[in-house]
Amino acid sequence: MQIELSNKPRPLNQYPLYWAECFGTAPFLPMSRAEMDQLGWDSCDVIIVTGDAYVDHPSFGMAIVGRLLEAQGFRVGIIAQPDWQSADPFRALGKPNLFFGVTAGNMDSMINRYTADRKVRSDDAYTPGDIGGKRPDRCSIVYAQRCREAYRDVPIVLGGIEASLRRIAHYDYWQDKVRRSILADSKADLLLFGNAERALVEVAHRLAAGEVIGDITDVRGSAFFVDDLPADWSVIDSTNVDKPGRVEQPLNPYQIIDESVCPEDPDTDTAPNAEVKLAGKLAKVQQKLSKRLKTVVRLPAFDQVKRDPVLYAHASRVLHLETNPGNARALVQNQGGRKVWYNPPAIPLSTEEMDYVFGFDYARVPHPAYGDARIPAYEMIRFSINIMRGCFGGCTFCSITEHEGRIIQNRSQESILREIELIRDRVPGFTGVISDLGGPTANMYRIACRSKAIETACRRPSCVFPGICENLNTDHSALIELYRAARDVDGVKKILISSGLRYDLAVESPAYVEELVTHHVGGYLKIAPEHTETGPLSKMMKPGMGSYDRFKALFDRFSRKAGKEQYLIPYFIAAHPGTTDEDMMQLALWLKRNGFRADQVQNFYPSPMATATAMYHSGKNPLKRVRRDSESVAIPKGEKQRRLHKAFLRYHDPANWPMLRDALKRMGREDLIGNGKHQLIPTHQPRGTKPYHSPRRKNSDRGRLRKGRILTQHTGLPPRD
Repeated sequence: MQIELSNKPRPLNQYPLYWAECFGTAPFLPMSRAEMDQLGWDSCDVIIVTGDAYVDHPSFGMAIVGRLLEAQGFRVGIIAQPDWQSADPFRALGKPNLFFGVTAGNMDSMINRYTADRKVRSDDAYTPGDIGGKRPDRCSIVYAQRCREAYRDVPIVLGGIEASLRRIAHYDYWQDKVRRSILADSKADLLLFGNAERALVEVAHRLAAGEVIGDITDVRGSAFFVDDLPADWSVIDSTNVDKPGRVEQPLNPYQIIDESVCPEDPDTDTAPNAEVKLAGKLAKVQQKLSKRLKTVVRLPAFDQVKRDPVLYAHASRVLHLETNPGNARALVQNQGGRKVWYNPPAIPLSTEEMDYVFGFDYARVPHPAYGDARIPAYEMIRFSINIMRGCFGGCTFCSITEHEGRIIQNRSQESILREIELIRDRVPGFTGVISDLGGPTANMYRIACRSKAIETACRRPSCVFPGICENLNTDHSALIELYRAARDVDGVKKILISSGLRYDLAVESPAYVEELVTHHVGGYLKIAPEHTETGPLSKMMKPGMGSYDRFKALFDRFSRKAGKEQYLIPYFIAAHPGTTDEDMMQLALWLKRNGFRADQVQNFYPSPMATATAMYHSGKNPLKRVRRDSESVAIPKGEKQRRLHKAFLRYHDPANWPMLRDALKRMGREDLIGNGKHQLIPTHQPRGTKPYHSPRRKNSDRGRLRKGRILTQHTGLPPRD
């Protein structure tokens, strides 16, 4: 087997068009044979099977990849939310000429269907009518199996966020165990992780040219099965990168350690120095990067990480060290007898390529087959615009790094302004208000490392933790200019910013904060400190409250200057790894001092492959080297403790007072029980108090929909007397 990787990809718009481009652009990608007949198609080249309703909008994955393939000349059909009880619905559009593309949709299907308390949701924001239960658990696996039943010889390509987050052996919160790679469970032919436009276009053209899918092994951002490792590659063991220990001693203290974990002759390869400077060392860095293109890191096998949580934390750490496309090495992991090979992540899209992807002729509405049915996820984003991708924050509970990457990919200002005009002219119900100009993070637009060479060699998981990197350019002027140009578009009355704001970056540009507060806040601005205490914040890789205080001072000053009464609404996470009962008590006291009363609260949700999930499962901190005696992390796991942590966030609810009184007495903090101004809860319980039940949480929270994370939501208003 030969695998040759490149750092110089072909631009997306420079492929020769497939012959079927003569059919032109469809008003909607067809979901039925009748629609195919109207378009003059006898077959589809690619069929996308998705767990979401088909909305032809660039915030929906199936629309982006469908329109992208259409622009390459392929005929693309959509099978959205099929009945998975038989293979018949998967035959609705006939046999695809090239492949089935299978995705769970914009969210991991288990996060979509279950709460953080593992209870089934009754709703689904990506389904017409907000109806739950329209997709199976782990639907990528089920859909792939049904596609195989429908047409056994058609290649199956997995993609989307569920595939990205489950591409290696991963801890599954709902089963409380480590599962195999989703590629092994689904028996698909190829897995594409990340946004995957670059990989998808290359795979489609090569299959169309007659290549066999099993021979396509050199596409970045792909994973596939291999029988043997390539002879011309250097193979190093992950334990040479990071020496793991064990949670417990082996049952047999004289047991020989498996050579696949600790080889007899370990390679001495080391990672490029993250602090390398351009002066005098660039040639050495480039030499190491060239070597890494032909190096594969062998992760501990599935059977090993399944039985040993410390090896799991070690594997998670190594994976996250290999996420920078500039220096990431390939990975390989044995999945119960078969090896899965993971190529390095795809090279990020250029601004021209981002404009190309977002510039297709999207209908910008749901498919007509849904009639007047309301799709909440669409209602939330139909007047919003995605201006960039990626996030270099590296928050451990968030899934952006594993899916979109840490390098910011920007659209041009011209492309964004054209989309505003399209919304104004085409989207029903537009009243002149753009609900968001953002992305994973609102204020990372055109922010990047000062040096491409340093960015390429960097191994840091975050550019802003524990502090802002000296090599990061924090200039917000391009974003300020974009905001001003957007406000000047004819027909636009208001531009709101609803995406999460990285306030520790924003305070580096007071001019940006003034622009934001003066023109783009609709009374409330949501930001996410996540916690107030150092312990959990260090495990989240979030800044301390000093940054929040600096931002709040600017926010209040510029609000007064603009003559506006506006409020900050902070989000917090309960029961995150590293959080003690004392931490939650201190957070509750902070909330009371600052006059916040949480309306809806949510515990930490262990999403697949997140660093915080590795902490949750292993009790170790993979932000540092994972060893036998390395740092242990406090994990609020039991139902009783997780309920208590939620109760601290809702300290003002009488239904929580009995639980909080017991906890405060146990903690030796009875001084906080009483009716004084500085006490947390009163001494006496009101008559007829009912047990507290969390309000029904809709699936429309932007943070959870886009990032796979859930935050608490606050009223932001002072408590009533």
